Amino acid sequence: MIRQPIISTMGHVDHGKSSILDFIRDTCIVKTEPGAITQSIGASIVPIETIKKLCGDLLQVFKSGIIIPGLLFIDTPGHEAFTSLRKRGGNIADIVILVVDINEGFKPQTLEALEILKSYKTPFVVAANKIDLISGWKRNDQKLLKNISLQPPSLQTTFDYKLYELVGKLSELGFNSERFDRIEDYTKQIAIVPTSAKTGEGIPELLMVLIGVTQKFLENSLKSNLEGNAKGSVLEVKEQKGLGCCIDVILYDGHIVVDDTIVLGTMNEPIVTKVRGLFEAAPLSEMRDKKGKFLSVKRVNAATGVRIVAPNLDNAISGMPLVSCSLSEIEPAKEQIQKEIEEVLIETDDTGIIVKADSLGSLEALLKLLKQKNIAIRKATIGNITKKDVADAEANLDKDPLTAAILGFNVKNEVESANPYIKIITHNVIYSLLDDYEAWKLKESQSLEARELDNVVRPCKIQLLKNYVFRQNNPAVVGVDVLAGKLKVGTPLMKDGKELTKVKSMQREKESVQIAERGSQLAVSLPDVTIGRQLFEEDVLYSAIPEQDFLVIKRLKKYLSPDETEVIKEIAAIYRKDNPVWGV
Repeated sequence: MIRQPIISTMGHVDHGKSSILDFIRDTCIVKTEPGAITQSIGASIVPIETIKKLCGDLLQVFKSGIIIPGLLFIDTPGHEAFTSLRKRGGNIADIVILVVDINEGFKPQTLEALEILKSYKTPFVVAANKIDLISGWKRNDQKLLKNISLQPPSLQTTFDYKLYELVGKLSELGFNSERFDRIEDYTKQIAIVPTSAKTGEGIPELLMVLIGVTQKFLENSLKSNLEGNAKGSVLEVKEQKGLGCCIDVILYDGHIVVDDTIVLGTMNEPIVTKVRGLFEAAPLSEMRDKKGKFLSVKRVNAATGVRIVAPNLDNAISGMPLVSCSLSEIEPAKEQIQKEIEEVLIETDDTGIIVKADSLGSLEALLKLLKQKNIAIRKATIGNITKKDVADAEANLDKDPLTAAILGFNVKNEVESANPYIKIITHNVIYSLLDDYEAWKLKESQSLEARELDNVVRPCKIQLLKNYVFRQNNPAVVGVDVLAGKLKVGTPLMKDGKELTKVKSMQREKESVQIAERGSQLAVSLPDVTIGRQLFEEDVLYSAIPEQDFLVIKRLKKYLSPDETEVIKEIAAIYRKDNPVWGV
């Protein structure tokens, strides 16, 4: 039995994902008798007969006929449907509509969607939406290609420019694409269908392309055993008045009936329970409307959406896998579910960041992108960020401070205050989450390097002032001028390559100071030397930098001030008079 392909929409916010689905639904309702389109829980099923009426003679291109019974659109905004709903070895969606505003082009969520699609190897078509907003565009009530040809020449030029900007961007990202009517090989090129969710232009052509791609290339994956056990994924867990805790499920294989035993995943032991009720949205009822009407049914076949009422669903989690089974199959089903969950969750003792997400599918999508960027992961689980996560991140501080971070996708941070060296980043856009982490990592690595300089002798150059010898020795106290760099208490000082003393203390205007900047004049205390014997007025002294410290400074020279850079060159030249390979 060939089931309807499961289609998800992805793209940037406000580019028209929901509007395209709304147009398809509304048009189908208008063009056919009431109830021809079934709005199940979390899904819209459009039968093939309804699509034929909408597309008209466009479908005559399919010489061998149409074998799919219709199209099932997962009806959740944003990337939530795609990233949340997974099945073993991939994603529930058979094909994706990537919606792009033809006037705005690629945005952060568009790029994120493409990265996710690439990682899952999911087929997709591009809906270049909002063609009606191209300045001067006129609708002529013709089919899309005819309508394009009827536009003024200047507008056609603008239209082609915008379209091929998308083609160029897709090419940069590794995808070969073309306008749908110009494609030579659908196995090598991504189809771009210009659309307007407002006027409906291009929507029949979009449906035609979806049918063509799924029938030609996805026939094997659409084969479903309607008499087999149900396989699905939890879309949402909700409390329903009069029914208690329910789950909305996308069923992608098999069937389910009332009184069936089902097994679904949790973060702990899988839930085993019995179906007490199955509900589908009433025809024309808006499923996102809390007051929407639902019909009780005895059996549901894949592929569809259904609300399941059953005991003990309080610990259910969105995105978790679900199967039905006989009593004798419960233990193998639990093992299968647990194995599927463990394929995604990560729990190790190695160094790496902590990752949290709202669902198993979201977590898997995030992990795929993190691994592509070679970002080490120590722990990846579902749920909000807690004190336990902070404690796990703190364990990285001594090993690798750059992994002392927690990334949360679509989750809340429940930690009121945390270690300031632990970075907690939350976002509902994976793309932005990764960007924020990379930006923090870069800034933190620079900060760590800069702090590393605090542990070495920094380059400094001073001159003893004439007529400012306050004590000749035990210790010598003399006025100095800081010519370059920073003079710190404890800095060893050398003259002609020989270390003679170190700064014991410093005073400026009778107050003790720890650091003196370039241009400062102050009194310093210098033990183990006598002014007039080892040191003289107007002598120039340099910080006595050990060779190992010099190598560190050389590696981190980008953090030195310009005057420090000059001084370090002078110091190296002094040492290399006696040792030509010093610091090399």
